[in-house]
Amino acid sequence: MAEAVDMQALRQELDGWAAHLGFAAIGVAHVELPQDEQHLLRWLEAGHHGDMHYMSRHGRRRARPAELKPGTLRSISVRMDYWSDEAADATATLADPQRAYVSRYALGRDYHKLMRNALQRLADHMVERIGPFGYRVFVDSGPVLEKALARNAGLGWIGKHTNLIAREAGSWFFLGELLTDLPLPADTPSASHCGTCTACMPACPTGAIVAPYQLDARRCISYLTIELAGSIPESLRPLIGNRIYGCDDCQLVCPWNKFAQTASHPQLRSVRNALDTATLIELFGWSAQEFELRLRGSAIRRIGHERWLRNIAVALGNCATPQDSSEAATAAIAALRSREHDASALVREHVRWALQRHGIAV
Repeated sequence: MAEAVDMQALRQELDGWAAHLGFAAIGVAHVELPQDEQHLLRWLEAGHHGDMHYMSRHGRRRARPAELKPGTLRSISVRMDYWSDEAADATATLADPQRAYVSRYALGRDYHKLMRNALQRLADHMVERIGPFGYRVFVDSGPVLEKALARNAGLGWIGKHTNLIAREAGSWFFLGELLTDLPLPADTPSASHCGTCTACMPACPTGAIVAPYQLDARRCISYLTIELAGSIPESLRPLIGNRIYGCDDCQLVCPWNKFAQTASHPQLRSVRNALDTATLIELFGWSAQEFELRLRGSAIRRIGHERWLRNIAVALGNCATPQDSSEAATAAIAALRSREHDASALVREHVRWALQRHGIAV
């Protein structure tokens, strides 16, 4: 049936359907990514993916959508904004060593299922309109170079911090893809508008942006607090500050984010469990059962309780100051002492380090 479909008309209808489903933007791209494939291979060869072995396992396939879904001709990319104007000020939270900083994308509901359902409904609309066709939906669920496809679909450009940036919306958004065998008219790829700006590079607490458009994940706080399963390198722990899940520093300083759009979906706009204002001590006190219960439906849940405690222990160590006998320091030490004999060797290791930062011999 696809041969008889007016693809230009269908492309125009996609805009309306996408807006109705909560997407802030939609675009269509060809799926050939030869230059991005070479960039990926160089990144992998440099070892910048760290322990994310799945990145190297898929290798070139990640840049070849037609190998994921045979017959693929186009990628339909969508954007969903997540910035919450209901959350406490990010900069103020980072400046308060007693509080926990959680990446803005994880303050609300887990976006994976939410976006996937919306993309499936988009595909359903298309089936109703033209009949069955070949497609596959992705929301961080497969080896896809989503930022490259979104750039080619006109949704934005890849900035020097390696995040996608849209002129009209900054970078506080999620991406999703629908790979399809429909020969839809492709949109014009976005041009870069970073210019000479390098604000994101010195803003990175750990120096993970090693050159423009090059991120060494092994130094990235998002990698260290989310992807890394084992011990956080000691040399990097003091640089993490109070960031217990992810990091937004490169986005917070990006001048394009003055155009950031507030999340339209209420489950992305609303903060859950007061994670924008919670103290390190109260979150460190969560039992494994509380962690599972409170973070049900949250992206944070996937790191597990052990890594959660590991991350907070580091942050509690970072709130120490020499000869600090304040009530806050005393409370932090007491909290760390409560986990000094935790069942997890990983937690115990980071707790001991944090106690030493407070001048406690262990």
